[in-house]
Amino acid sequence: MSFTKSIPTHPKDIHRILTSWSSTKKLLFMALMAALAAILQSAGGFLPGIGYAISPFATAPILLVALMALRSGIFTYIVTICLLVLIEPSELVIFPFTTGLLGLGLGWSFHLLSKRSEIIITNALLLSIGICTPLYVFGFPVFGPTVSSSFNPAVLLIIFIFSLLYSWVWMELGLFILRRIKAFLVLK
Repeated sequence: MSFTKSIPTHPKDIHRILTSWSSTKKLLFMALMAALAAILQSAGGFLPGIGYAISPFATAPILLVALMALRSGIFTYIVTICLLVLIEPSELVIFPFTTGLLGLGLGWSFHLLSKRSEIIITNALLLSIGICTPLYVFGFPVFGPTVSSSFNPAVLLIIFIFSLLYSWVWMELGLFILRRIKAFLVLK
């Protein structure tokens, strides 16, 4: 796989399909995706162990709605945060700064950018900022007691490398999911 290759047309095709929906259908879709994202994100608290493997998939519903329109994605992101306050408040540090932020970034960059490398780097920067905000601004130990909340360039580099890898995996997974959704939407 070449990082300079363009992404397939699935995201732009799905964007066209989603934007052709009526306002009511869009609003119901945003509410459903917010509920799904909240359930997936809170899985870590409800199902210790396996739930931590499920919670990263909360990125997908936000990605879908952000692909429709950034404004809709932000609305769904905020509604998901409000639902998490009620369902699983312990996830409020993770979702707004990592999972949800990556979903917004991927959805919007799939719509605007066409090269894989552009999408990966853009979302890696966004995710790095999202991880560093609770760690360095709020002093919240995102990685537990192993990583200090005091600024460290080596930790910053590790966070960026991790963000690059994670963004690459999510870009590929997102394209796979969108290909499946496109096939479903075209059949309807």
